[in-house]
Amino acid sequence: MNAQELLATADSRIEKHRRADVTLKVVDKQGKPLSGAQVEVEQTRHAFLFGCNIFPLFSYQGEQHDKYSKQFSALLNYATLAFYWGAYEPERGRKGRDLQERIARWCKEHGIATKGHPLVWHEVYPGWAPNDPDQAKPLLRERVREIVSQFAGLIDRWDVVNEATVSERFNNGVGNWVKRDGAGAVVAECLAWAREANPRAILLYNDYNLSPAFEQLVEELIRRKAPLDAIGIQSHMHGGEWPLERAWQVCETYARFGKPLHFTETTVLSGEHGFMRPRPWPTTPEGEARQADYVEKFYTILFSHPAVEAITWWDFMDGGWQGAPAGLIREDLSPKPVYHRLMRLIKGKWWTREVLRTNARGEVRLRGFLGDYRVVASATVGRRTQTFPLKRGKNEWVIRLG
Repeated sequence: MNAQELLATADSRIEKHRRADVTLKVVDKQGKPLSGAQVEVEQTRHAFLFGCNIFPLFSYQGEQHDKYSKQFSALLNYATLAFYWGAYEPERGRKGRDLQERIARWCKEHGIATKGHPLVWHEVYPGWAPNDPDQAKPLLRERVREIVSQFAGLIDRWDVVNEATVSERFNNGVGNWVKRDGAGAVVAECLAWAREANPRAILLYNDYNLSPAFEQLVEELIRRKAPLDAIGIQSHMHGGEWPLERAWQVCETYARFGKPLHFTETTVLSGEHGFMRPRPWPTTPEGEARQADYVEKFYTILFSHPAVEAITWWDFMDGGWQGAPAGLIREDLSPKPVYHRLMRLIKGKWWTREVLRTNARGEVRLRGFLGDYRVVASATVGRRTQTFPLKRGKNEWVIRLG
């Protein structure tokens, strides 16, 4: 399909894959149906993960922290936390657990799901760590097992290995290990360490290298029966926006492996395109309009594909990675048009709110977006608030009054 066809058919795919039917019954304390009861249905959270990295959350203080955190939590339900080895443990044994735990606890308090990124990567490699893979492996194994087990319950999703298809280009412990044993063997072993540390965790392999090498690596992981739960796909667009047909084709290419797809790092600029440009690298009104228009279409295409479970933006504010004008908000933390456009989708077009009355059988029926709901039922015999998950398949909710 071309871009026009993909967009024209997106709503029907979203209706099929992102919504489900529910029958809600209101009864009295004896179980008798209550007709004419008022039922207020309000979605409180998407099942789909709309996210961003949240690295600078506590870099801001006072009013700036309040502005950053409120805008993040108002729009998003998913956050990626930083576990780059060289930054997390700049000196052997001096680890940054406290900050990441503080961020993770803030996320939990605000109903935001979390993911740690990355555990094993050839970049941001600590200067103190050895280049010999036989010496590096025990340290990596200890690191993966320690972090995944320590954060279980606070962070239960992990980019376990990052970009192994290009690791062999790097002369350090990770690069030399991949060079010696092959990417498939390395990734499979690292995934196994993480699974042992937290059997309930959702484990990802993450890469930007959308080439046959990535596909072959996923095929090998499946052949090895590695504990791979989802495929992480980066979509940095510093050089220009992907054609929408390419976005769809990437989904189709990786969906064939039968694993959920997470778009883990999405970047669309609102200024001049390029990589590592001199600073200041400003956002512009024309770029902000282009960014908002494209992102609305890109998110719609991904949300309409049944294999996609998550989209993570990179970074929340301008001036983050590479200093690029890639944020949903500006450097002064004011929201850009793209922020408002996504809000209208995520908490508007793709959000369910209904006020209904029960029929003679005490029932209301509705179709809503998958996720969590708060329902308030009221009648002459009483009033009650309950929460329910709306999942794929058959949903039957009951509220008892009186």
